[in-house]
Amino acid sequence: MSASGTDEEMAELVCQLEHVQGLVDALSAVRWKRHQDAVLELSEHGIVLVVQESGCLQAKLYLKRELFVRYDYNARVRPRFGLSLGIFVECLNAFSVPAHSTLIQIQYPGPDMQLLLKSVDSMDTSTYAEIRTRIPETIAFDYNFEPAGTNPLTFTVKSAALKEAIEDLEWPGSSIEVILEPDPPSVTLRAEGHGDLQIDFLYYANSDLLVAFQCDHRVSMKYKYKFLKATTSNMPSSVIKENRGSKLSIGRGGMLKVQHLVSIGKPSAPHSYVDSIGYQQPGRVAHIEFFVKPEESDDSTNG
Repeated sequence: MSASGTDEEMAELVCQLEHVQGLVDALSAVRWKRHQDAVLELSEHGIVLVVQESGCLQAKLYLKRELFVRYDYNARVRPRFGLSLGIFVECLNAFSVPAHSTLIQIQYPGPDMQLLLKSVDSMDTSTYAEIRTRIPETIAFDYNFEPAGTNPLTFTVKSAALKEAIEDLEWPGSSIEVILEPDPPSVTLRAEGHGDLQIDFLYYANSDLLVAFQCDHRVSMKYKYKFLKATTSNMPSSVIKENRGSKLSIGRGGMLKVQHLVSIGKPSAPHSYVDSIGYQQPGRVAHIEFFVKPEESDDSTNG
């Protein structure tokens, strides 16, 4: 079915995006299970997609309106709906043409509250898709990240090194201990199983990998391996190739926040620059945040 001009005028959101593959990459990064539901929240600022694992893990993908070549938002109340993340990715893949920048239009709602997708730049063929939406799950608000104290506990490590370290520490059913030491500044990832596996990032010795570090007291927290792995397991190849930095922060109660940036297409030169840790701002970049709850609380983070 084709959305008419009248349908577009009635829609709460009509937006167009140039680089479909970049969006597929970003969505895939927060998909850690084959069958996974997501909640979309639309606003005048952009689209936020939320995925969560009950009581343990939450991910948010931020698609700011600047990413879109067109963003017409007309809702009085911010729309919020659920859908299958897998179906959303599969439908977008149908629009992705290798070595070709495809312009796709996303519209909500359709006549039956669907999310409507269509190609808008092809003169020969047109592709349409409708995705059934549902009443969204309740978003858990206990993932609100608060600083552990007056001084932040945070470090930035090159994304490829982080992904490799977590993969190397795989131990079925194990936990990963994350240790921050202020003197000398270092980050240690330790897996416990039948023996111990440990990977150290030393700020002064490995400054090419551990590119930023803030910590004024020793901190040690444990996280379930499978949830920590979910923060990097589907990291897009573009993030690895561009050798970006991933920022990790430990908040109140030991909540771990992991932040990645994913390119949505190639930004045009006048509108982008690269900062000191390899972050490209403010070009066509999607922001991803994971929140991982600790296995056990540790008062050392509250100092």
